[in-house]
Amino acid sequence: MISKIRNFCIIAHIDHGKSTLADRFLEITKTLREDEIKEQVLDSMDLEREKGITIKMHPVRMEYKGYILNLIDTPGHVDFNYEVSRSLKAVEGAILLVDASQGIEAQTISNLYLALEQNLTIIPVINKIDLPNAEVERVEKQIIDLIGNIKVSKISAKYGWGVEDLLDRIIEEIPSPKINDDKLKALIFDAVFDDYLGVIPYVRVFDGEIKPKMKILFKSTGKEYEVIEVGYFHPKGRIKSQKLSAGEIGYISANIREIREAKVGDTIIDAKYPQTIAIEGFREVKPMVYAGVYPINPSEFENLRKAIEKLSLNDAALVYIPENSPALGPGFRMGFLGLLHLEIFKERIKREHNLDVVITLPNVEYKVILTDNSEILINNPKDFPDYYLKAFEPYVLIKILTPSDYVGNIITLLQNRRGIQKNIFYIDQKLVEIEYEMPLSEIIFDLFDKVKSSSRGFASMDYEFIGFRESDLVRVDVYVANEKIDALSFVVNRQKAYEVSKSIVEKLKNLIPRQLFEVKIQASIGKRVIASERIPPIRKDVTAKCYGGDITRKRKLLERQKEGKKRMKMMG
Repeated sequence: MISKIRNFCIIAHIDHGKSTLADRFLEITKTLREDEIKEQVLDSMDLEREKGITIKMHPVRMEYKGYILNLIDTPGHVDFNYEVSRSLKAVEGAILLVDASQGIEAQTISNLYLALEQNLTIIPVINKIDLPNAEVERVEKQIIDLIGNIKVSKISAKYGWGVEDLLDRIIEEIPSPKINDDKLKALIFDAVFDDYLGVIPYVRVFDGEIKPKMKILFKSTGKEYEVIEVGYFHPKGRIKSQKLSAGEIGYISANIREIREAKVGDTIIDAKYPQTIAIEGFREVKPMVYAGVYPINPSEFENLRKAIEKLSLNDAALVYIPENSPALGPGFRMGFLGLLHLEIFKERIKREHNLDVVITLPNVEYKVILTDNSEILINNPKDFPDYYLKAFEPYVLIKILTPSDYVGNIITLLQNRRGIQKNIFYIDQKLVEIEYEMPLSEIIFDLFDKVKSSSRGFASMDYEFIGFRESDLVRVDVYVANEKIDALSFVVNRQKAYEVSKSIVEKLKNLIPRQLFEVKIQASIGKRVIASERIPPIRKDVTAKCYGGDITRKRKLLERQKEGKKRMKMMG
């Protein structure tokens, strides 16, 4: 039985056709009838179909020519790298999918390295060969240069060309799972929350088997549960089975109430054998970007809390703690994997829970050594101290793949963002990989958009965290009408403080409506104001009724208006 199992996943850059290829597999293996297939079957969120990207991983089991094929479709965006690393642990092979018109992109390379680290069998595939601008030979050469002389399959997932041959290749080349022991050992690679069944871990069974009524133990938490139901995945939902055996991918229901008890990367073992050694776990998921999230109406705070709790049931990477802002009222300080993760959270809060939220300026986490030599981590700019011994900010290694025509534009952009050049490597005559080390804070706002616009949309970008480095950082506070707005405070490198502050006060000047009194907007480091703008008051023409007569009458009316404005300013 185990010799007939093939576990594999699809890895590729965003929008290279992973979900479309998965749709063709379902059609050819007759897992779904033709009339049941809609585009992106495995992308269950409306948001995924709209944006055309995969956010949450969707496993599926197919049967073809007497073999059981377990496919895990993975996300391709840099923010969801942790989802990819989970799924790679659960399979023996990976299809490396590359777009025939776009060629190899940054995310393709980083996901390929993740797969090679796990010693997976790689099947390179060029997709979208039906496109008029497809450059199949050039892309094939790129792949061979990258992973050596290996057969490259050429397909069109949209029309199904070459997909049957690819399925045969999966059966021939991807090895069947290996068994080392008869004692249960299963890896959790994802978990979802069900209103009726509680937390449902998705598992890959490496050794032994899981049956209903069996007692299981979670290795990292030491908690015991009794299995209620096991089964495997179908595009239409979960299908119950008698047991899950070694090599199989499926789900377990065991009346688990807390998502944090089913940690991704944890090992499930038989409670009778607690000494069983755990499978090497995943890295703990760590947020990279932080922001304050507040309800527009403070009375909605409890609804926001419930909504965040519900979303965090299915999103292990979401971190949140309550906080209070004098300007925005009660809210939460939240940690995200990146800006797309944050944007998707905002969309889901609005769609699924009908809540409008205000999200403050995103920032990164800083490490600070205080004057008493104690070390603290700060993810909220308002907590950043005025005086300290040393401050460190997170640095990343950024890799950008770009056509050679735009190398100059991109290097200029990265140098302006405090980048340190590490490597420039020509993959072929037209394609260049640029490597830079730079602070994460310089990336999270708009670097991705700027890289795209500097290269007319051709460049792609990927980055990985490399550690904290010392930096000269300051906290800039923003005052509106002499009142400090803590939600607008930010931490910035001292050399860039003026430039960033100037742009923020100018933006605020355009956003804040004019009042009947003067409004000052100031950005300051400590007590020193470094950038300032004023919004002039709306003036009523009080002298309109004076025509002719003595100038003192006009002066008297203007003086009276001035006094009134002064009183208003005190109240405003």
